[in-house]
Amino acid sequence: MPSNPILDANAGYDDFINRHIGPRPRDIAAMLSALGADSLEQLVESIVPPGILKRNTLQLPGPRSERDALRALENIAERNQLFTSLIGLGYHNTITPNVILRNVLENPGWYTAYTPYQPEISQGRLEALLNFQQMVIDLTGMPLANASLLDEATAAAEAMAMAKRVLRDDDRRSFFVAADCHPQTRAVVRTRAEHFGFEVVEGDPRRDLRQHKLFGALLQYPGSSGTVDNQLEETIALIHQQGALAIVAADLMSLVLLRAPGHLGADIVVGSAQRFGVPLGFGGPHAAFMAFRDDYKRAAPGRIIGVSVDTHGKPALRMAMQTREQHIRREKANSNICTSQVLLAVISGFYAVYHGPEGLRVIARRIHALTNFLAGGLVAMGYQLRHDTWFDTLTVEVGDQRDELLTRTRAAGINLFARDQFALTIALDETSTASLVEQLLDLFCPRQIHRHNLADSQPHSGLPANVCRADSVLTHPVFNSYHSETEMLRYLKRLENRDIALTHSMIPLGSCTMKLNAVAEMLPITWQKFADVHPFAPMEQAQGYRQLLTELEDMLAACTGYSAVSLQPNAGSQGEYAGLIAIKKYHASRGQAHRDICLIPSSAHGTNPATAHMVGLRVVVVRCDSDGNIDMDDMRAKVAAHGTHLAALMVTYPSTHGVFEENITALCDLIHEHGGQVYIDGANLNAMVGIAEPGRFGGDVSHLNLHKTFCIPHGGGGPGMGPIAVRAHLAPFLPAHPLQQIPGTREDSGTVAAAPWGSAGILPIPWMYITMMGATGLKKASQVAILNANYIATKLADHFPILYTGRSGRVAHECIIDIRALKEASGINEEDIAKRLMDYGYHAPTMSFPVPGTLMIEPTESESMQELDRFIAAMIGIRREIEQVANGTWDRLNNPLKQAPHTLNDLLAEHWERPYSRETAARPAPWLQAAKVWPTVNRIDNVHGDRHLVCTCPPLGDYLSD
Repeated sequence: MPSNPILDANAGYDDFINRHIGPRPRDIAAMLSALGADSLEQLVESIVPPGILKRNTLQLPGPRSERDALRALENIAERNQLFTSLIGLGYHNTITPNVILRNVLENPGWYTAYTPYQPEISQGRLEALLNFQQMVIDLTGMPLANASLLDEATAAAEAMAMAKRVLRDDDRRSFFVAADCHPQTRAVVRTRAEHFGFEVVEGDPRRDLRQHKLFGALLQYPGSSGTVDNQLEETIALIHQQGALAIVAADLMSLVLLRAPGHLGADIVVGSAQRFGVPLGFGGPHAAFMAFRDDYKRAAPGRIIGVSVDTHGKPALRMAMQTREQHIRREKANSNICTSQVLLAVISGFYAVYHGPEGLRVIARRIHALTNFLAGGLVAMGYQLRHDTWFDTLTVEVGDQRDELLTRTRAAGINLFARDQFALTIALDETSTASLVEQLLDLFCPRQIHRHNLADSQPHSGLPANVCRADSVLTHPVFNSYHSETEMLRYLKRLENRDIALTHSMIPLGSCTMKLNAVAEMLPITWQKFADVHPFAPMEQAQGYRQLLTELEDMLAACTGYSAVSLQPNAGSQGEYAGLIAIKKYHASRGQAHRDICLIPSSAHGTNPATAHMVGLRVVVVRCDSDGNIDMDDMRAKVAAHGTHLAALMVTYPSTHGVFEENITALCDLIHEHGGQVYIDGANLNAMVGIAEPGRFGGDVSHLNLHKTFCIPHGGGGPGMGPIAVRAHLAPFLPAHPLQQIPGTREDSGTVAAAPWGSAGILPIPWMYITMMGATGLKKASQVAILNANYIATKLADHFPILYTGRSGRVAHECIIDIRALKEASGINEEDIAKRLMDYGYHAPTMSFPVPGTLMIEPTESESMQELDRFIAAMIGIRREIEQVANGTWDRLNNPLKQAPHTLNDLLAEHWERPYSRETAARPAPWLQAAKVWPTVNRIDNVHGDRHLVCTCPPLGDYLSD
């Protein structure tokens, strides 16, 4: 049939490219005209250095419609087999309450919000995270907790580093790991320790602790094999006698019934909150937790949500202490982890809110009772259990029957874990039933003629009295108020209404890329055939995932010009870490392990120097010139000074200053000439897909922020994914895993995340995005991202100085406006502008990064011309307000900017003693007549919150004024 546009399946109503890209064709023409450009191609050619500009088409198929892509992905998902996985190892089947599934996990009001750096418009998310912290504090028995980490294994590794920071004893370089810790945790800890220069000792804590000079020890509670240590308190005391810190990796569900590790003397407690309502997802994303002693709070990694007050003394929540510490302390930061798993922590906290303490006890007791029945039945059949204590996991001695039993159970659709050559581990969970236990007993002894009915038997408990919890938990009213679906629904909606997300307006954060997360991309993550697969299930059961992973790796390689991709890193920070490890391993393989210098421009993301420090590299900072470019003279001098020890250069491209630096290829050549490797930070890859390929213009490795360029939603501060793409010579050094064979990897490359392919459960999102956009759509997305940024820069240039521009006076995909002269003239600073934007209905741009006294604006390709014009109007309106302060019309302290944001309570107050009207305060723009997002608190006192750190839920009375 001849080609006909009307018959083209990818044209018309189901053209996803035009759904994703905000400006309509006529708008693109108008915006190009405003910039004096003839076409998108001509605009890009005027901005991107010709030496790196991609001239051919991406090696990807053409775009597919939403319906066609979803059908193709359904066929892939069908290749996964849903077995009943009783593997355990820190991953358990769970039931996500439908009220949480529909209203949080599947709700863009929750999953498109940004990290709560602007707390006045993030109070809903912050309260949900405070609930999570309170839940962890209660169950672990520790005084403080953070707002989540990436996964249990990396949390344990972070705890190890934290213990070393706390002790400050250079003579102690050994860290003990109990042999009964989860194997993936042991692997991640070993990798982290190798690059810190620590010795890891594994063994039996009672037998082997005394033989080493330790700074810390990691115990699993209950153990990976299921045993519940009824002498944990004595073991912790023994660790303390050695002068070391005791770290306990604990299971949250078991802690509903077990004595809290904090009450037994633990110094730090870590673990995963996955089984509190978060699907398996073939390994993630899941929220890890970390709880610790109060004395250690300044050494803790990640984020802590704290209670402060606003300008009227009303309780208000904010991120405390660790907020963006990487950008302040850089290589001296506690960790390179500046994100967390917010959306998953929120879900887990809501799971506890919905069930409450009694509901959780019912679930935990039922899991344990079923395990008791299973244990009793197995013993009655003549099997021996490896341990005489348990919560939900049994390790059964099966002798030479192991392979036969595995074959039999898998034929019945059940996965067990082969603990060793002669034992199988069975881990029950929230979804387990009495009929499942009966089935297991039948499978273990199919020829038994008679067995007592479970209901008639009274097996003994696997929990001795001395390990059982006697104190009350989750007593705060928030965990005892919302147990009907109606009340829970209203609570979730009430919190959602306190936040600004992409459901309200554009979030113009520079370097953060808050673009559309399309519904078609999000739908598959809750499909059972993706959501309910255990990460350590046999790969023959996960052929759909294998196909998805392989195809996505190929797609990402095509987008970047690299040869190989690892999907294991589950955050951008983890990607940086894995990339530098690959470089370090590569040098060592060539007999050049002495190379330990990492050059980093002064403009780099703070995670870059923090990551280099974690890998054991020495950071040398390279200056930037007055135009914001890397100072090539200083670079040459630093390379000459450190040439024989040069390991790597870490550079962000386009630069953190929002321009395509012209000398990028010369820079890469210089590093390579001196034997170094080039790490190109992929934070700004969304300006290059289809336009330039870092793997071809000089990069050796890049991490790719799938939560930015490839549409995984930010989730209020997580989940994310940070896979790395590498050239062929670095491919052998990509991360491996102890429990799943990752093709092409070697065990000595190390492991950086708990799951083999990181947060695999959200990888359908970038697969859908790339499939629906195709080669042409991806390139157009990059072009329009550049167009939108230049449109904003041009429209604002007469009102705010644009700090840095590149060739032709243009920017890349983001622009930095300079507030410093305005501050000098009026006293109004970048924070005042950020808070005032809330009154206009907008989240602020990125404040004071990479240059203090500036705002970095990034609109993304998904914002329409109409939305860009509204934001521009808001900024121009604020500029006029600043002028009224500068010329004395408004007082320097009593003006709409210094008093921002304005709440509904402000406007309802009986007295209004301000030199501007209530209308000016709350509705300074015409579009606010139709819809208004109200900040629920006034400006928050950050200093008060840090000086009086409280990271638990306030008394109920503090909420009554809402």
